[in-house]
Formats: sequence, structure tokens, C-alpha cells
Amino acid sequence: MADSLLRSRLAAEHLPNVIRQRLSAQPRHDYLADAVLGAVDGCITTFAIVAGSVGAGFSALVIIVLGFANLLADGFSMAVSNYLGTKSERERIDKARRIEQQHIDHFPEGEREEIRQIFEQKGFSGTVLDNIVEVITSNPRLWINTMLTEELGLQAQGRHPVRAGVATFAAFVIVGLVPLLPFLLPQLDPRHRFVISCISTAIAFAAVGIVKGLLVGRSPIRSGVETLLTGGAAASLAYFIGAWLHQAYGAS
Repeated sequence: MADSLLRSRLAAEHLPNVIRQRLSAQPRHDYLADAVLGAVDGCITTFAIVAGSVGAGFSALVIIVLGFANLLADGFSMAVSNYLGTKSERERIDKARRIEQQHIDHFPEGEREEIRQIFEQKGFSGTVLDNIVEVITSNPRLWINTMLTEELGLQAQGRHPVRAGVATFAAFVIVGLVPLLPFLLPQLDPRHRFVISCISTAIAFAAVGIVKGLLVGRSPIRSGVETLLTGGAAASLAYFIGAWLHQAYGAS
């Protein structure tokens, strides 16, 4: 049954008019990877602060202040870093596009030869190869895009830096808030807040890992366990360091 549904869906996606619409549409960039990275980092760093603060014996108010400071400062820092990295990649593509345009303007025959050799290496020859070269080099935009992707290994169009940064920051704050939620609820017994924070954070770690596994084509269960263990190790380290510092210097 499942195989039949899959075949039907694939058949519908490969109808000539559907293929034509898909190929003629502007390429859409995926920002889910930025969100997943922000979510993982936000959850790990915030819970590490919570665990370290509890180990050090800090009050709920101090934990909340430190946690929110981390959410805003580290989240913004990570978003800015992602923004700048994405912007640099886009600027690199724009620079390569300008260089290729100069090469085409000044050495068109050399650039045609590059197109010929690129597709010759793909197995084309004779009249078919001549037609491919003629079609590509008759369209300046297609010509440059082909050189970017085939010769330089770059995307023809980079991702939007602002969208990448916003996706990272939003995921960092939303998922990073999970470890702090029990400390924001005054009706909870103070003795149970950290336990609830541990449980809710473990669920968040596993959920983010499962989503990451689905995105990258890995086993969701394995990815969820991996993220859970990584986050748990970071939190445990922070907790024991905080407890050790509290025991060593708390009395002084």
C-alpha cells in the first residue's frame, strides 16, 4: 500500500507540466538547517547555565537572569555570525559572477572552450556537444550560471543573510527557553524545578536531534540520542563545575 502511494506521488511529480513549472520557478533556499543549529546551541548553552547555576546553589532569580542574558546575548551573537557568514558566501558568488562576466566580455572564445570541455567531460560529443555549447553561450545569464556551478562549484544564487540570521535567532530563543520555563512558574515546588527542567530539556534535545536526522537523511532515533547525549554531557560538566566551585568558595 505504501509503495503504491509512493509510486503515485512520484508519478504526479514527474508529469511534463509539473516538471516544467518546478524548473521554471525561482530556486528556494532552505533555512531549516540554520534553525536546527540555533535550536541545538540554544538548548545546550541555556541548560548548561541552568545546570551550572543550580550546582553552584544560585537562587531562581539569578538563574532566570543568567538564562535570559544567555538567550539574548548568545542568540544574537550566533545570529550575527550566521548572517555575516551567509553574507560573505553571497558576496563571494557575486564577485565570481562579475569575474566570469569580465572573462566572457574579453575572452569569449576561451570561455566557450571551457563550456565545451565541461560538457565533453560529461560524455557529449559531435553535433550534440556543438548544440549544447551554442545554446548555453547564446544566453549570457545561463552562460555565467553554468560557469559558476560547473567550473567553480558555487551556487548560482546565495541564501538570504537576514533570513538565515532570523531563523537561527528565533530557534535559539524558542528552544533555549525550555530549560528556563520551570523557573518562571512560581507555583512549582522549588525542589522540583531542576528535575522538571532536566526532563523537558532532554525531550527538547531528542526532538531537535530527530528533526536534524530527518533533514540530513540520517536515522532520526540515532540523531536524537546523539543530540541528547551531547547536550547532557555539556550540562553535566557545567553542573559539576558549578557544584565544585560552590563547595570550594561558597564558604569564603
